[in-house]
Amino acid sequence: MGHGDDTRASSDRPAGPPPERNYRVGEVARLAGVSVRTLRHYDAIGLVRPAVRGDNGYRRYGQAELERLQKVLAYRELGFDLHAIAAVLDEPATGRLDHLRRQRALLDARLRRLEAMRRTLDKTMEAIHMGIRLDPEELLEVFGDDDPTEHASEAEERWGSTDAYRQSGRRTASYGKAEWLEIRRQADAIEARLAEALAAGVPATDARAMDAAEGHRQHIARWYYDCDPTMHAGLADLYEADPRFRAHYEKRAPGLADYIAAAVRANAARR
Repeated sequence: MGHGDDTRASSDRPAGPPPERNYRVGEVARLAGVSVRTLRHYDAIGLVRPAVRGDNGYRRYGQAELERLQKVLAYRELGFDLHAIAAVLDEPATGRLDHLRRQRALLDARLRRLEAMRRTLDKTMEAIHMGIRLDPEELLEVFGDDDPTEHASEAEERWGSTDAYRQSGRRTASYGKAEWLEIRRQADAIEARLAEALAAGVPATDARAMDAAEGHRQHIARWYYDCDPTMHAGLADLYEADPRFRAHYEKRAPGLADYIAAAVRANAARR
């Protein structure tokens, strides 16, 4: 066939893009992961109507209908009911990109809520593992922003084989909300007493500071594990070196971590 024949063949072809493909209802159901019954329901309420409806009752969907169905399913996944979805999709001057941005924002908000729920579940499970028998609301009421479970795994790895760790676990397993509130109240009072001494310029070796440090030691011994002055002096190193302990005390008063450590050592030497 010559060049002229090719030219005539090309001129006989219809101009413009190929016709858009239509999809049968079963094909759409498989593509979207929904049932044919769902698509029929969406058609009946006017949410997603087929582009073509044959005399024999067959429905066919085009690209526009598939895109609308995608939006419907996205909003359904985000918790919208069908009436709300219809209102959103039929808003004037709302393009596809607007819908995608809105869905992304809603999805981000949902993910944040789910992440918060997961953190709450993890904290509750860790608290139970530690022997803290409090529900999430009680944990928040007792400990506030301080998370007693934050470093539980590390603590178990470092001290899980010690008698003090096991003793603390046995004791705290019996505590309820009232006991934990009292523990927190006493600890706050002791730390406030030491912070006041620091603010007043009382030396860490003064009897007032050492007496407050002794109260700190007795608080540990009463509620957690047997803590003699030598063990307490060892904890002073932790208060200075561990950034988490330091941050806890420094939040109450700048310089308090070093001050408590010095007072604890002075009290241990005194005894």
